Amino acid sequence: MPVMTKTPLVDTTIHEPSPTAGETEMMMFALERVRGQFAWKCGGLDAAGLDRRHPPSTMTIGGLLKHMALLEDKFVALAITGEPLGPPWDAVDLAARPEWDWESAAEDSPEELYALWSRSVERSRAAWGAALADGGLDRPSLFTTPSGEHPNLRRVLVDLVEEYLRHTGHADLLREAFDGLVGNDPPQAR
Repeated sequence: MPVMTKTPLVDTTIHEPSPTAGETEMMMFALERVRGQFAWKCGGLDAAGLDRRHPPSTMTIGGLLKHMALLEDKFVALAITGEPLGPPWDAVDLAARPEWDWESAAEDSPEELYALWSRSVERSRAAWGAALADGGLDRPSLFTTPSGEHPNLRRVLVDLVEEYLRHTGHADLLREAFDGLVGNDPPQAR
């Protein structure tokens, strides 16, 4: 059984919007809710817990944390700010090593992995807040598809939520197999 640590993640408290909230508030709620679920499912593990596999999969919760940190930063850089990726992503040729985030997570301490993901979430929150204040979900992203189109921020946000949903499901299965942690939302999350 993985040993729990006291390493905090982001606040997992889920603040429900009004049942009649508008589209942007509901979409951001969906992102924050799944981030809270992901944080709960991945939180509090020591190095052995973060690197534990459930064969035949080679996926680890540490790999999930580092992968989602990369995706948070990548979505912001490619779609919202246009700024280059910073550390640790800029030190690796991610095109040549597309699995680096997954594979290198075992080299990072729990504190490093949790801090990396938390900082990526905070940067993402700030970028999304600024972008939504400047054009909302209809604003075109900076990302260009192979056909030359710029998806709007609505599409980018839906894609980010979808990534979290998939990987929160992975974390859910891994945690249940490791230590029996089950449930949809963190305790007292609402």
